[in-house]
Amino acid sequence: MCKARGVPPRPATDRLAVGFDATPLLGAPTGVGVFCGGALDGLAARDDLAVTAYAVSWRRRRDIEGRVPAGVTTAHRPMPARPLHQAWARGPLPPIEWFTGGLDVVHGTNFVVPPTARAARVVTVHDLTVVLFPELCDGPTLAYPRLIRRAAAEGAWVHTPSRFVADEVVAELGVDPSRVRAVHHGVPALPDPGPAPAGPTLPAGCGRYVLAVGTVEPRKDYPLLVSSFADVAVAHPDVALVVVGADGWGAEAFRSALEASVVRHRVVRTGYLDGAGLAAALRGASVLAYPSRYEGFGFPPLQAMAAGVPVVATAVGAVPEVVDQGARLVAAGDGDALAGALVEVLDGGPAVEALVARGRARSASFTWEACAAGLAGLYHEALAEGRTAGGAGAGRR
Repeated sequence: MCKARGVPPRPATDRLAVGFDATPLLGAPTGVGVFCGGALDGLAARDDLAVTAYAVSWRRRRDIEGRVPAGVTTAHRPMPARPLHQAWARGPLPPIEWFTGGLDVVHGTNFVVPPTARAARVVTVHDLTVVLFPELCDGPTLAYPRLIRRAAAEGAWVHTPSRFVADEVVAELGVDPSRVRAVHHGVPALPDPGPAPAGPTLPAGCGRYVLAVGTVEPRKDYPLLVSSFADVAVAHPDVALVVVGADGWGAEAFRSALEASVVRHRVVRTGYLDGAGLAAALRGASVLAYPSRYEGFGFPPLQAMAAGVPVVATAVGAVPEVVDQGARLVAAGDGDALAGALVEVLDGGPAVEALVARGRARSASFTWEACAAGLAGLYHEALAEGRTAGGAGAGRR
């Protein structure tokens, strides 16, 4: 374990002192950033926790101050990302408490948890794309499996957003199942109705649209969606396809599919949207298409379901666990099935109305309060194990 010399003692309080990696809140929010923001909202409202957010960044570390809720303190000591990540990849120094002060638990929210002097450790594994589909990942991401295995071997607990990913972590990474906890995320809230941007501008002759939300990357399989939309466009001449999301790694395949499509003039790209812009796009959609090849959770289907928009998704990863009976599911990679389901939903009728009602009910069960309660339970469990095992630093090297 790390030596504790030079680490300030934790504050004298009955509340659990938690260090929370808020680095994903910097820059354009990703799904991980959405999780961090929602989880912090829930954790800040609990009276059994004292949360300190930190950002592994030299220049932007103070930017998190305006992005965390009231009640969450922020660590201000400079944390140069590249040198720290290199050091943490090699060994147990420097411990995170050198930057945050004394802690009971530290939560690494994005596949990596830093070493500690005394604190118990929790690491969130959002999915195992890097293990199951390494061809879909960039270079830095490929280091995650080794870092997760090492952290677990050193006593870290693993949090996953779904039971599906929890089972994968056990099967693929060999982590002790007794140290893995599945805690569902909440549903990202959309702004209240009121003055808001208009929805996306549609091509001439189109009054409805199929919506896709997510970074344009291979895992989302947007080339399949573009191909399937050709059949949808024939059945429903008034329907466009709107893709909301920034270009990610591998976006060239999507652009190639779009250039080859005979209905490319009916495909609209908005780029990245959040807040009122995303809310307007979601609420105005006739159906959300979610044709992913793999997912560890899935925010867009839940947001659409909460907004009363029917969802057609692929039955991959954690999607069936998350949507349950609240969405129409098709096999991954089956373009004909995807097109057929979209056409049926666009046709409307009692079955679609029932689907929407089930979607609303299902999405209502995912709250950030419940997520925070699950995380707090994990924090307390991790700390209690350390104390039972012999005090500060037990189970860590």
